[in-house]
Amino acid sequence: MPNLPPVPIALAAGLAQRRLGTGSRPGLVRKAGAVAAAGASLWLLSGTARAFRRTGTTVNPLDPSRASRLVTDGPNAVSRNPMYVGMAGLLVAHGLLRGGWGTLLPAAAFVAVIDRVQVPAEEAALHDLFGQEYDAYRRRVRRWL
Repeated sequence: MPNLPPVPIALAAGLAQRRLGTGSRPGLVRKAGAVAAAGASLWLLSGTARAFRRTGTTVNPLDPSRASRLVTDGPNAVSRNPMYVGMAGLLVAHGLLRGGWGTLLPAAAFVAVIDRVQVPAEEAALHDLFGQEYDAYRRRVRRWL
C-alpha cells in the first residue's frame, strides 16, 4: 500500500499555486467561481467526514484496511472519492483567487498523483474487505464525478 498522505500533498500543491499566481486582484467572476468551488468542496469534505464518523469507520487514507463499514451514502453516493474531489476543488478555488492558468497545474498534479497511486491502493484494500458489495458500489458510482 503506497503511503501518500493526501493532505500534505494538497498543501504542497497550494504552496506551488502561491508561487505560480499572477498576484492580480480577483474580479467578481473569479471570486464567485472560487466561492462556489470552495463551498461545494467543503460540503463534500465535511459531509464525508460526518458519514464516516456516523458509521464508525476510519477516515485514514493511509490504512484503508482498517475500514469497518463501506460508506455509500451522502457525498459517497456521488463520488467514490469525495474527500479527494473536495481537496482538488479547494485547490481550484485557491488557484482562481491567485490568478493565472498556471495555478491550475498543481491542482491537476494533485489529482493525477492521487488517481494513479493512492486511489488504486485504497480500492484494492476495499475490495479485499468488502468484496462483491464494493464491486457493486464501483459499478454504481464514479471514481471522481
